[in-house]
Amino acid sequence: MTSKLFPTQEIGSLPKSPWLLSYLRGRNPDQSDLSHLEKWSDSSGFEGKNETLRVLNQAKTKQNEMRLRQLASLFGIRFLESSGLDVVYDGEANRIEMYEHAIKNASGFKFYGRVRSFDNRYYRRAACVSKVGFLAPYHLDEFEYVLKHARKQVKVPITGPYTLAEWSFNEFYQEKWMNRSTDLRTIKQQAKREFILDVANKLLKPNIDFLVRAGAQWVQIDEPALATRPEEVPLFVDAFNECTHGINCKLSVHICYSNYQSLYPHILELKNCSQLALEFANRDSSRHSAYEQLRLMKDTGDSREIGLGVIDVHVNAIEQPKVVMTRILEAAKYIEPTKIFVNPDCGLRTRPWDVTYDKLCNMVTGADLARKALGASH
Repeated sequence: MTSKLFPTQEIGSLPKSPWLLSYLRGRNPDQSDLSHLEKWSDSSGFEGKNETLRVLNQAKTKQNEMRLRQLASLFGIRFLESSGLDVVYDGEANRIEMYEHAIKNASGFKFYGRVRSFDNRYYRRAACVSKVGFLAPYHLDEFEYVLKHARKQVKVPITGPYTLAEWSFNEFYQEKWMNRSTDLRTIKQQAKREFILDVANKLLKPNIDFLVRAGAQWVQIDEPALATRPEEVPLFVDAFNECTHGINCKLSVHICYSNYQSLYPHILELKNCSQLALEFANRDSSRHSAYEQLRLMKDTGDSREIGLGVIDVHVNAIEQPKVVMTRILEAAKYIEPTKIFVNPDCGLRTRPWDVTYDKLCNMVTGADLARKALGASH
């Protein structure tokens, strides 16, 4: 683990490589695909450019597809490393998206169709039709590949149990509880609780176990759905504790776009969580400092690390390094500086590649300026 003041990290996703998408869709790479590969290979030091070109020009086979997916993963690793980040993954290069990838490797679910998540983005939503079970360790292969090739510290992002359950239809457990009670409120509450805890214990926990046995030292659990139902923070806490009990690695949780006041005091009951990665930049302004919300941590005695969101992932405007520095130093008024990690608000998959890179590079430079402002050598 890094001992550097204000270490920098990505939260998870990057845009998908256009040349990989063209290949998977059965199209020959066009000039823009090849220009993208050329540009970012040169910028990031990606050593797989020639092999990528060779595979792109071959027939589509399972073996070639597997190799191209690995090259896309390596491409993401080098892209993040070249921006200067201290903690990396591969930009979730080969995950369909954060929900479907997990559910496809669970038993008890049936996919019904696509639903809209935000903007013009859709995901395949499933219903739980029988008791939740575990089919296969669905992040193991990608993690082992990242661990083998990364030159920086590795953190594995995974979708949390609350979000996986919240984004699914809960048929099996509701029907089960309808046979136990006639009170609709009780049925919904108890069915949801049992569903989420089964996802935590039967699906998430074994997956994390496989990762740790393979060498994972840090796992980040992502819970974007929590923002939609702040009254269910206690249920999220129970699910997190269920899937992380007895896990011997660093564990953090990323919660985006929420009223963080609603997390307390319940979030203090997270038993195996050393860092909260939270978003702030998208609501920071010259008139209001979003980072004052960190007073909550100070006032409640929450001594965990903070993953400080200093980059807005919803706009293409590039934050300047001095803006990043100011945000870090503002947070340091409330949080012990040695407990501050610096990151974007969320994953950057919705931003163009050049915007993503400039944002990350400026974030890294801004963290360095903040170190120097506090007289830290590293």
